Amino acid sequence: MKKKSTYALLLAMLMPLCGYWIVKYYSKDAVHMPPHYFYDSIVVNKKRGKAVNDTLWHKVKNISFTNQLGQKVSLDDLHGKILVVDFFFSHCPSICPGMAHAMKKLQKSFEQNPDIVQFLSISIDPDHDSVPQLREFANRLNINHDTWWFVTGNKKEIYDFALQEMKASIADTEVDTAFIHTENFFLLDTNRVIRGWYNGFDTLKQAELAAAIPTIMLERDKKSPSIFREFIPYLPVIFVGIGLTILAINLLSKIKKKDDVNSII
Repeated sequence: MKKKSTYALLLAMLMPLCGYWIVKYYSKDAVHMPPHYFYDSIVVNKKRGKAVNDTLWHKVKNISFTNQLGQKVSLDDLHGKILVVDFFFSHCPSICPGMAHAMKKLQKSFEQNPDIVQFLSISIDPDHDSVPQLREFANRLNINHDTWWFVTGNKKEIYDFALQEMKASIADTEVDTAFIHTENFFLLDTNRVIRGWYNGFDTLKQAELAAAIPTIMLERDKKSPSIFREFIPYLPVIFVGIGLTILAINLLSKIKKKDDVNSII
């Protein structure tokens, strides 16, 4: 019996330790989601009887354009898709061609999963970038017109959108607000929240962007969180409880047997 008691005690001690290592093992490979940027406000909600601060992240407002196919399109048409956005103009002699080729590589990376991400190149010179001009520019790149739109529209609306919604002058502090010519690609999640900006000429940043897109697709809606994810932080406590319960049962069983022996004597 003494041997069994020793085993029970060891089991009670090992179970919380095992719980700790299980949590540590699975958390070390946890997916690190791209951060959120630009919050609009913070509200206080009650969760489990406690006041919790919830951040309301800036959601990019809808805007309408005309794309290279002559179609009237808007961000609302892309509901459920991750967006990669840049600002360009078709007769640009400097950074735009290089940005376009970098974007094409990204599009090619996701050609087997066209429903995941939409690429959007917004003209900052809409007075000169007509639909035929955009179509010719896109055709030279030999792209998929369905998943990459080159768009034009009202110049004031586009600049207001770039500065107020996309925060282009914050992401690139050197950008000229009168002519928004930035090297950045902007990443928006399916809720149109900005999750990062990446230099189109930095191969490491481009690799980060390519990796961030499927990562965001794994992200769950906070309104329906994973039960297992909520459960993990409590595993060590649960294992400790189980271990103590086993130990208590073992001790009570031992005491009872001693009492039974004494009563027989």
